[in-house]
Amino acid sequence: MEWAAGFDAIIDVRSPAEFAEDHMPGAVNMPVLSDAERARVGTIYAQQSPFAARKIGAALVARNAAAHIESSLMGQGGDWQPLVYCWRGGQRSGSFATILRQIGWRVEVLDGGYRSYRRRVVEMLYDRPLAQQLIRLDGNTGSAKTDLLARLAARGVQVVDLEGLAAHRGSILGEMEGPQPSQKAFESALAMALSRVDPARPLLLEAESSRIGKLRLPPSLWAAMRAAPRLVVAVPAQARAAYLADVYGAYAADLPRLIARLDHLRPLAGNEVVDGWIALAHEGRLQELSAGLIERHYDPAYARARRSDATERLAEFRSDSLTVEAREALADRLARWITRA
Repeated sequence: MEWAAGFDAIIDVRSPAEFAEDHMPGAVNMPVLSDAERARVGTIYAQQSPFAARKIGAALVARNAAAHIESSLMGQGGDWQPLVYCWRGGQRSGSFATILRQIGWRVEVLDGGYRSYRRRVVEMLYDRPLAQQLIRLDGNTGSAKTDLLARLAARGVQVVDLEGLAAHRGSILGEMEGPQPSQKAFESALAMALSRVDPARPLLLEAESSRIGKLRLPPSLWAAMRAAPRLVVAVPAQARAAYLADVYGAYAADLPRLIARLDHLRPLAGNEVVDGWIALAHEGRLQELSAGLIERHYDPAYARARRSDATERLAEFRSDSLTVEAREALADRLARWITRA
């Protein structure tokens, strides 16, 4: 997946909407046609003639390419070597590359464009088994698993933070700032992260369901995770509630959003229970709210999921607290175990 090796930059010349849906990791967008211009050229192609569309398209591409050179590329030296791509390695990338070559830059066009890159991603995540040795970090909601992954990465353990890539914590109150990426963009980030893993060493991921917010775990990864053994973090409910109260602190400033999320639990927990949780939210009693969610929603959901999970439990790591010091100690113990393994 390291397609940019040897290049100084990756330039995606597709329209902003195409780029926003997905792009090669590390690419910068220098569209040679805006969204509106691309639609206009397509309409002329379909309703008038391909020749008329090419004339209009060529004028627009030249004008936009000149603007990019003047605004973004004037500082590049003569030995600069970019990789350029569009949807399928055709006219847009070819036209931009031709202009850059005339300047003297050593430009290459990605054969097959974005479509060939996307095929590679699909092959990795849909069409063949993963080569990585997975271990799942398991534990009930509020066990600080995502925090522990970051601490383990700092200790040299190979990790992939699925929730970070998905921009969602996975639970009913798991929304983060900003929207989640598109499914394709999530898969691009995931494929790049997996491609950097040493297959001779174990890879630690958080135990997840098949969806993280609106996003699906692709089939090859999900199959490997369902079969992967587990390291289990066991923390009492009271300590987990205290930790979640800190995590959910951002909701205190946006009470309507918190209440809207809690309302989604009415079919599962019942109106009376949810009304009680909403009252706690209004009073700012987030630790009591977290404790109620753990008791009535999170822990029962985990128990149901684990009844069908027959994978091996490699070890259990207990902690009575989730203070910073306790999480550091947990990370040390986990890292020692993984290093020995």
